[in-house]
Amino acid sequence: MMRRLAAGLAAAALGATVLATAATPALAEPEPDGGHTALQFDANPEPAWRGKPLNLEGRLSVQCEEDYISGFVSVHNADYCKESESWHRLGWKRISILFKADGSGRWEYVESVRTSRDGYFSTRVPAYTSGTWKAVFEGSEWLDGSQATDWVKVVGRRH
Repeated sequence: MMRRLAAGLAAAALGATVLATAATPALAEPEPDGGHTALQFDANPEPAWRGKPLNLEGRLSVQCEEDYISGFVSVHNADYCKESESWHRLGWKRISILFKADGSGRWEYVESVRTSRDGYFSTRVPAYTSGTWKAVFEGSEWLDGSQATDWVKVVGRRH
């Protein structure tokens, strides 16, 4: 009886050791830096008339680096940067549009848009009050996030 109990305890201890070893994370390879992105953004016309459409447009680009271009990320429509380029436009990426009215302390989600194959995006929204518009690219596994803002004054009578 004592031998079985000792064998059981030894097996349990061995199992715990194996379990603890399996739970220990393996040393991971260092991850390369993400592609450095830049978001250009403009809200127009400025000033905007109350109730009239406001055009929100911009462009998402990534800095041309050998690490990025050599295959860490698949760039749609181009796997290289031209010799004269230092930035390459990113297609088919999601951009979130946010708005913060003057005097407000919080950002309101408006909508999401995707960049075209050439990295450009645009949308139209009605202008109701003065405030700051923000375009946000959240980033991805191999791309850094970026954001840009533009303040717009809205003129005209309230209804």
